[in-house]
Amino acid sequence: MKDRTLYQWFADSARRWPNAPALELGEQTLTYGELHRRTLALAARVLEEQPAGDGPARPPARIALVASRTVAAYVAYLAVQRLGSSAVPLNADHPLPRNLDIARRAGVGAVLVGEEHRDTFTGLPGDFRPVVTVVPADGDGFPEPSADALPAHPGDPEGEAYLLFTSGSTGRPKGVPIRHRNVSPYVAYNIARYEAGPGCRMSQTFGLTFDPSVYDLFVAWGAGATVVVPDKDELYRPVDYVVRRRLTHWFSVPSLVTTAERYGNLPLGQVTTLRHSCFSAEPVTAQLTARWHEVAPGSRIHNLYGPTELTITCTDHEIADGGAAPGSANGTVPIGQPYPHMEAVLLDEEGQPCDDGELCVRGAQRFDGYLDPADNAGRFVRYEPGAPAVPYDGTGPLTRGHWYRTGDRVRREDGRLVHRGRLDNQVKIMGHRVELGEVEAAMRRHPEVSEAAVVVVKVKDEVRLLAAYLGKEMRAHEFSHWLRQHVPLHMVPRRIRRLEELPHNDNGKLNRQRLAELLA
Repeated sequence: MKDRTLYQWFADSARRWPNAPALELGEQTLTYGELHRRTLALAARVLEEQPAGDGPARPPARIALVASRTVAAYVAYLAVQRLGSSAVPLNADHPLPRNLDIARRAGVGAVLVGEEHRDTFTGLPGDFRPVVTVVPADGDGFPEPSADALPAHPGDPEGEAYLLFTSGSTGRPKGVPIRHRNVSPYVAYNIARYEAGPGCRMSQTFGLTFDPSVYDLFVAWGAGATVVVPDKDELYRPVDYVVRRRLTHWFSVPSLVTTAERYGNLPLGQVTTLRHSCFSAEPVTAQLTARWHEVAPGSRIHNLYGPTELTITCTDHEIADGGAAPGSANGTVPIGQPYPHMEAVLLDEEGQPCDDGELCVRGAQRFDGYLDPADNAGRFVRYEPGAPAVPYDGTGPLTRGHWYRTGDRVRREDGRLVHRGRLDNQVKIMGHRVELGEVEAAMRRHPEVSEAAVVVVKVKDEVRLLAAYLGKEMRAHEFSHWLRQHVPLHMVPRRIRRLEELPHNDNGKLNRQRLAELLA
């Protein structure tokens, strides 16, 4: 299939099914035709507000978005795509200096701001003044453009679709540009894999600064399905959300489900409409899949894996046998196999292929490199069978033949890939190499524990393990004694504490830095 831009995926559906529901938010439902109309009107307004210069106004290469879960957010995202620009989503809850730093480094030429955040980009420094357009909450109110108000959509798969910033090890977020030719095969594969089409009603649990939101939007819109946006209360009550909105497809971080269960918001057996349930961004446990099967017994359950650099997700695994996941060595569900258009290899510390090592991936979804080329050094390798891998040092061309180093330790078990944790989560305690994921897996095996997390702190020259868990309150020394029967003494955390909930960042992932602060 020929690669398409994100706008083309949406526009093709709008042409084929103009009267089908495209977006449902609260009591509002917009058809594909109406959503497209508002998209074109906003795109024309953005272009109209650009400085003309010596000729006609041209769309900015990148446009920032600041909007909450309102119609404005979705109209704005599509308007950026219609202009052939790259979307740079910003989180309004983040500190303004961080958002300004990202916008500056991205070189955005315009900002679309939901009216609820109209003050976010006021009082800008004199040397950074992108054009700011305030978008009404309903994304409407702009006049319908004339036939020649907008230039033809570029339709270039080589163009940049979006730019996201991930947390860097240096504390400075790294820009990850994703091109349309990276995301188009992803959209096509997932539409077919999860049988999306008109009449399907798909969840939208991820914020726009988190790349799984691209799945939420464009797998649905590329298939003629409906994006069903929850309000904040519904995110805490996922079963009510699924039942009341008659969802057919679910996609979220697993912690959304475990949090709901902890607060008693996970009634069993009420969900009858779900066909597919996908989880990603965190380790998925066998305990979670078994419970979700009780929640939605008719749904197929999938574990998806992938970093932002590999365009959302690049491997998948379906849990068969009634939600009972196969028992991997660390208690998590396998991440499965790479997509058909992707390649994966496990490499050891010597750059040789192995069955337990760093996962390296290449293929159509692999990005071309970070916004700052200096970040590319050490993140790629050149590898072909018969010779050890050669790390990319930042010099010379970065080709599509290079493999991206995920930094994840993965093991091959029974032909499936099993995620064993981050390589940078491996520490030495009393001279022994310890994988934090192994300690967490052991803690989760306790019958009273539903989730566990382990962090490392350094006290003077001593490295210590600290741990938190969710579940029934236990005396710390009793839990430690139990744990000593399952792991060596050097793997037993110095301190174990029960929490009501584990801290997560805006993307729904465990915030280990914040957890370390809580425990220390």
